[in-house]
Amino acid sequence: MSATHPNAPTVGGSAALPDVSGYALVPKRHWGRWVAVAVILVLLAALVRAFAVGQIEWRFVGTFLTAQSILDGLVNTILMSVAAMALGIVLGVVTAVMRMSANPVLQGVAMGYSWLFRGTPLILQLLLWFNLALVFPSLGIPWLWSARTVDVITPAFAALLGLGINQGAYTSEVIRAGMLSVDNGQYEAAKAIGMTRLKALRRIIFPQAMRVIIPPLGNEFIGMVKSTSLASVIQYSEILHNAQNIYYANNRVIELLIVSGVWYLVIISVLTPLQALLERRFARGTGVSR
Repeated sequence: MSATHPNAPTVGGSAALPDVSGYALVPKRHWGRWVAVAVILVLLAALVRAFAVGQIEWRFVGTFLTAQSILDGLVNTILMSVAAMALGIVLGVVTAVMRMSANPVLQGVAMGYSWLFRGTPLILQLLLWFNLALVFPSLGIPWLWSARTVDVITPAFAALLGLGINQGAYTSEVIRAGMLSVDNGQYEAAKAIGMTRLKALRRIIFPQAMRVIIPPLGNEFIGMVKSTSLASVIQYSEILHNAQNIYYANNRVIELLIVSGVWYLVIISVLTPLQALLERRFARGTGVSR
């Protein structure tokens, strides 16, 4: 049973809504947001002040930011990231297809590859590739070609093998997840019209799976750019390694580390919007806005 206020106006025996036309709309005040902004600004100001008054020679940061050795390391970092990611994608696609094969031998090989290279640290793999000559002094094909391992496994080649093969293990799971996102009916429809499995993957499955694959794959590429810094332990001349060579000579450790950090942030800042554009490209027609 409902009750009405005794003084409320009535229309046709029922309570009428009160007239609120004279009231002013007052927006809700989000005091918590302003407090959070104030706290963040205070912390940011404290951080900026700490670096400003700290014992950092910022003129050295500006000087070495465009030093030739640093720029050469920047180029090497970009080239290694692209090459290692390309190798990782190729290995990832092959491994994902093997993993989803009906052949138990191929499944076992794919699972073993992922288990081994995802289960050991990347820096350990880089060191193993770089020191491969301790196990195999020479490499080659009998009666055709032979060479000393130390001449073949250069720091650049060891970095490519270590980064690319390790990336392939992770990329295979990304690609497999994309393939699993495609409805099984698509596989059956392709089979019904006489398509081979590889043709179905190329023409039907992978185009649909790309919208699921691209976002994590873009993140993997961004991670690859930063992972190239680990190649400094095997003397590959990327940004961090070249920065270390400089600060070993002039003892400006923090300044050169800041220079390295700035260039990594520049690379990531360029890649992030490119990834967003690629995601939107593959999301067209799905009704999903990014």
